[in-house]
Amino acid sequence: MLSSADAQSFEETLQKMSSDAAKAYVNPIVSGFGVDLNGGWFHRAPRATMFGFDLEVGVVGMETIFKDENKKFSSNGTFSFTDQQAASLTTFVDSDPQFQSVPQAQRDVIKLQLQNQIEAQSFPLTVSGPTVVGSGTDSVTIAFPSKTFNVSGYGNVTVPGQKVVLPVTGYLGELKAMPLAAPQLSIGTIAGTELTFRYLPSQDIKNLGKASYFGWGIQHNPAIWLGAVDALPVDLSLSFFTQKLKFGDVFQTKATAFGVNVSKRLGWGFLNLTPYAGFMFESSTMSFAYDFYAPDPSNNYQPTLPEHVSFDLESANKSRLVVGLSFKLLIVNINADYNIGKYNSATAGIMFII
Repeated sequence: MLSSADAQSFEETLQKMSSDAAKAYVNPIVSGFGVDLNGGWFHRAPRATMFGFDLEVGVVGMETIFKDENKKFSSNGTFSFTDQQAASLTTFVDSDPQFQSVPQAQRDVIKLQLQNQIEAQSFPLTVSGPTVVGSGTDSVTIAFPSKTFNVSGYGNVTVPGQKVVLPVTGYLGELKAMPLAAPQLSIGTIAGTELTFRYLPSQDIKNLGKASYFGWGIQHNPAIWLGAVDALPVDLSLSFFTQKLKFGDVFQTKATAFGVNVSKRLGWGFLNLTPYAGFMFESSTMSFAYDFYAPDPSNNYQPTLPEHVSFDLESANKSRLVVGLSFKLLIVNINADYNIGKYNSATAGIMFII
C-alpha cells in the first residue's frame, strides 16, 4: 500500500501540482493498482460437473513490477505559479547589470510588477522529474522559458529562462513493485460455474484516509454442455472479474478483466499439481479528485481559493498472458503465476479447500 516516511499525505502532495503535471506524476500507480486488481483470480478452471461442492478461502498477493522508465516523467502542459514561485523567478533583478544603478526600493517595485504578471497568467511549460514511484531525493521541476513583460516606468523586462523546483519528490521512494493483497473466497460448482469474491472492510490507511475494496468474478466451464466430465483433455473456463478499490476522497480504481483459462490436474484429489494458463483482456480506470491551491487574483494573488481538480486515467495494460502452477496437499493449496503484459506482474495465493 502507499506509504511515506514524510508526514505529508498523498493528497497534500497532489495539491502542489496542476492537473497536467499530476497526471504524469501518478501514471505508474494507475497501471500498478489496475494490474494488481486484475491478477490472482484463478489457479484452476472449475470442473465440468453439474452439481458439486467446492469452497476455497484464503489470501492472494499481487505485485506489479516497475521498470526504470516508470520512475521519471516529462510532461508538457499549462501551469500557474504561486506567489512564492513567481517571486523566485524575479530574483534575477537584484543581480542583473541593467538594474545595478536602480535603487533597491525601485528594484522591489519592478520585481513586484513582474511577480503579479507571472501569477496572473498560465504558461505552456515542461514539467519533469520523478513520478510517484521515483526517487525520494529528486524533485519535480518546471522549465520556465525566457519571457518578456512590460513593466510600468521601465518598459520591457525579460525574465530569463530558469527552473522552478516544486516541493514534490517521488512519494514512494524508488518503489520497485506495487504490492497488494486481499482475502478471497470461491464457491462452486453448479453447471460448471464457480463464483469468486474479494472483500476488505473499510479501514484507515496512514496518509490516505479510509480504504475499502470489493470485487467478484465468475468462471464457467462450457464443457459441461458436451455431456461428459472428461469431454476435453483439459479443464477450460470462460471468466469475468470486476472490482473497485477506494482510498478516502483522493482516488478510486475500477478494474475489469475477462478471458479464457485452462488447467490440467496431475495427481489425486488430496495430492496434485495443476499447471494453468490464461489469456485475459483487461481494463482499469483510476479517478482522482483534490484541491489545487492556485493564486487568487482577487486577493493579491494569495493561494487562498482552491481549484478543484478531477481527472480519470486508464491503465496501460490491455491484455495479459498468465502462466502458473498450483500445488495441493490435503486441504491446503498453494499457487503462483507470472503475468506478461505492458506491465508484468506476479501473483501467489494460499487457499484452504473444503
